[in-house]
Amino acid sequence: MSEHNEVLDRGTRPVLTELETGTELFSRTYAVDRDRLVRYAGASGDFNPIHYNDRFAAEVGLPGVIAHGMLTMGLAGSAVVDWAGDPGAVAEYGVRFTRPIQVPDPGSVEVQVVGKVGAVDLGEGSVRVDLTVTSGGATVLAKAQAVVRLG
Repeated sequence: MSEHNEVLDRGTRPVLTELETGTELFSRTYAVDRDRLVRYAGASGDFNPIHYNDRFAAEVGLPGVIAHGMLTMGLAGSAVVDWAGDPGAVAEYGVRFTRPIQVPDPGSVEVQVVGKVGAVDLGEGSVRVDLTVTSGGATVLAKAQAVVRLG
């Protein structure tokens, strides 16, 4: 399972005063396969059969096994943390789930996360990072935003 990461990185934490609205901060691609779903189910305790049983998923109207929404949210959040360089710097994080990600067997599906500067608040010492999270060209998380304290 490969992961690709491109980050605006000078080897140091981001500098608030150098950020401008609209600037792309990072782009990251995650491969999601059935093994990752099993590991996430074990870690989260979410053993809903829609995340591992194709027959059950079809019976409830899904196209097949789908990734856990919280797994997708976690992947996007980890991209923010990697960019910020400190998990404690993430003061707020929220998303709206818009579309499930079907996970093939065999194989994997890619989840792309792109972070851009949404707003800079020098008074608060923070930046709002707007995330675009897609899979197969479709948006899977909407209103995905994190507030990162850098000041």
